[in-house]
Amino acid sequence: MSLPQFYIDDIIKRAITEDINYVDVTTDYLISDDAVTTAKYVAKDTGVVAGVDIAVRVYQLLDDSIQYEILKKDGDTVQKGDIILTLTGKTKTLLKGERTSLNLIQHMSGIATMTNKCVQLTKGTNCTIADTRKTLPGLRALQKYAVTVGGGLNHRFNLSDGAMLKDNHIDAYGSMTNAVKALREKIGHMVKIEVETRNFEELEEALNCRADVIMLDNMSPADMEKAVEITAGRAKLEASGNITLENIAEVAQTGVDIISLGALTHSVKAFDISMKIAL
Repeated sequence: MSLPQFYIDDIIKRAITEDINYVDVTTDYLISDDAVTTAKYVAKDTGVVAGVDIAVRVYQLLDDSIQYEILKKDGDTVQKGDIILTLTGKTKTLLKGERTSLNLIQHMSGIATMTNKCVQLTKGTNCTIADTRKTLPGLRALQKYAVTVGGGLNHRFNLSDGAMLKDNHIDAYGSMTNAVKALREKIGHMVKIEVETRNFEELEEALNCRADVIMLDNMSPADMEKAVEITAGRAKLEASGNITLENIAEVAQTGVDIISLGALTHSVKAFDISMKIAL
């Protein structure tokens, strides 16, 4: 997955503007214009790094004379103490860009690390790990990219990517069957339909509607296993809701095709990385 540079730059510029505004009171009044410094990004934990190029790009947008060396690329596993990258340039540039750059790489690496943990826990099954639309406003593309770095797959990027009938859509329309029928009459042949189900009765209805993907919402592993038997390959099954690192392996072993987790993006712990100035 490759993100357009203009898209990344737009996110970074907004973040820099938010942080610096028009002056860095500490740095601009304290550090001379001709001071030059080397700094290094150091991992403070074990995990999967993501957003290295984006972290560097923050400094490039502040000062195109910045020099850097990437020692760990996106997707690499790092250990505590590993140097991820080094930067050499104006001291002012390094100090002004530090927080924005670290915010992005720490958040993205946290997502990649969490995703990779889920992937490793489900290894040996046919189940894939996917994200959701529970992302931070303005950061969705970076967050979903980080999921792929960790070995996961992306669910819908936005509401235009596919039709997904959740309980509120069905309740608002009045009937799952009629809602699916109405959608099929209007959507193009490239658009898939996913239906959320909470019990076996809804599962049977979704199968009769010929839904492409059926979400098993907050079902127990035992019920998921039964749902797999009932479905018998007639639709892709996606497990979602109350899935944790403690039970994800059990869920994957039920035979579902996909496990989607909002926790990959909406509440993931940032991966600890620090910038250290070379003395």
